[in-house]
Amino acid sequence: VTEARVGEVALQRGQLEELMQSLSRSRDENLVVDIDAGLRLAQQQAQLTGSLQPLVAALKSASQRIERAAQPRLAPVLRAMGHDLERLEHASVTDTAGLLVRIDDLVRQVDDLPLINQVAQAAVMRRQAESAPTPAAAASSASESPWQSTLRRAWEGVRDETRGLVRVSRVDHPEAMLIAPDQAFFLRENLKLRLLNVRLSLLARDQWAFRREVAEVQHWMERYFDGRDKSVIAALATLRQFSRTEISSDLPTLTESLSALKSVRLGADKK
Repeated sequence: VTEARVGEVALQRGQLEELMQSLSRSRDENLVVDIDAGLRLAQQQAQLTGSLQPLVAALKSASQRIERAAQPRLAPVLRAMGHDLERLEHASVTDTAGLLVRIDDLVRQVDDLPLINQVAQAAVMRRQAESAPTPAAAASSASESPWQSTLRRAWEGVRDETRGLVRVSRVDHPEAMLIAPDQAFFLRENLKLRLLNVRLSLLARDQWAFRREVAEVQHWMERYFDGRDKSVIAALATLRQFSRTEISSDLPTLTESLSALKSVRLGADKK
């Protein structure tokens, strides 16, 4: 009877150990499948955004989960993820998000950039701003008699109008001076469309189309906008930086990590 009871206990113990191992394998398999799906999703996000941040975040999160699981059979996967993470840290890719932000800034600035035929009006506005009375001038004019103040204002008005009668400047593109107000509106809108084409070319990783559209936008700005204005100078400098930017179409992949996960899954299936 005792031997029979010992045999039953041993059998129950074996069944319990087998059940625990089955549950452990099931948990590890679910972890491996979940990590594999997360890495593949991060790889798709990296291809869409052109950024390595989804890959780095997914690898770090997966490494932490494997370390918490503390399973020796997952050690090769952890080493492979470390190798992929090190390779990503030394990889250089185009900062697509930063370029998109700068392109959006240019689109917002188009309406405020001065055209060449607006320079004369801007010059008059600057002269009026410069001729605005300062506190010292206001104090001195307060001591003047009414007829002296009237005479001084009349003289300043005649002087400003006389200065604006003749303006000599070099114009490399005469047709830019003949743009009507309604034509200026369509010029700005077409320039915005060109910048949107630059954005689409960047998202499509099309180096040739990107540089072609950037060159066209730069040509329009140099031809129709005031090249002496600070905002136009800054916009042209940004476009020159765009023309020297290399768009990398190939992003690093997580081949080593995915291969290690596949090996673990195949080993579990054989068991």
